[in-house]
Amino acid sequence: MINAFDLVIAFLISLISSFLLTYPVKIFATKIGAVDHPNQRKIHKKVTPRLGGISIFLGSLLGILYLNPASQHLPAIFMGALAIIITGVIDDRFTITPVVKLTGQLIAASFLVYSGIIIERITLPIFGIVDLGFFSVFITIVWIIGITNAINLIDGLDGLATGVSTIALISIFVMAIIDSQILAAFLSIVVIGANLGFLYHNFYPAKIYMGDTGSNFLGYLIAVVSMLGLFKNVTFFSFIIPIIVLAVPIFDTLYAIVRRAFNKENIMKADNKHVHYQLIEAGYSHRKTVFILYAFSALFGIMAILFSEASTTTSLIITIVVLFLIQILAELAGVVMGGKRPIVDYLRRVLRKVEKIRNK
Repeated sequence: MINAFDLVIAFLISLISSFLLTYPVKIFATKIGAVDHPNQRKIHKKVTPRLGGISIFLGSLLGILYLNPASQHLPAIFMGALAIIITGVIDDRFTITPVVKLTGQLIAASFLVYSGIIIERITLPIFGIVDLGFFSVFITIVWIIGITNAINLIDGLDGLATGVSTIALISIFVMAIIDSQILAAFLSIVVIGANLGFLYHNFYPAKIYMGDTGSNFLGYLIAVVSMLGLFKNVTFFSFIIPIIVLAVPIFDTLYAIVRRAFNKENIMKADNKHVHYQLIEAGYSHRKTVFILYAFSALFGIMAILFSEASTTTSLIITIVVLFLIQILAELAGVVMGGKRPIVDYLRRVLRKVEKIRNK
């Protein structure tokens, strides 16, 4: 049974805790040298402390302790989160290799798999429910590591990963409530609260970054709640729902992999060609870029919620709309068709004509 009052209290506990804890975390990060230095690839101009993810983690933990859900999976989720946090803290302080980071993520994923949090089946039209069998563990690990790194890769502008992950979690929370997925709803609401508490410090111009500690933790938790809630949905095309929710980070990650592979570059090597950097390169301000990606994340979240309750025909229509939105995002970022923007330019012309008609 989900009690609305308890959800509100848990949300406030997480929000206030994260907000207040960020102050000592900022001092601690500076003291131990866990700071982010400006360079050619990065946009910020001054040394900024990292480790903000500790505030998000602790705020979420306090919120879930209040809710105290009865679930056999909680210990495994906590141990996995701890492995992610420890890996992130070490990386934020010493900058470890991608292989070491991947090892930490695999350890986190192994706790979940051992606990039985596995993507066992997906729903397909015509075929219905398809059991993944032997491939379920592999697909689960790929999903956890993929989403963890997707959130990490989009963490390139002040407040971007915090906001995008919050919007995704709000969508997941709504669907978890609709489907009575209690643990997914509980985890979502406390992380939403912790994120918003931290966002006060992290929005442009940021006073502290979440670092790999935060982005990896958020990616991990989003992967977990999506497995607890979204993959259990039995509507047609159910496997697409979490992909729609996370369309912005997933699109950015896939684009980065294809781009680096095409250019014969190390796919694990950081660069400044991500969607958010491309939007800034296209002339949008820091704040406007963040708000554009917030807006797209919200649109995808709404599409996912509609999709979760839709018929087969409506699902196909929503899929077309999602692909259309991805095309617009890609054109805005200048990452397709050699920088040409046929759809965006057409929409701008239509808007100008509408504005002229209104002004007459």
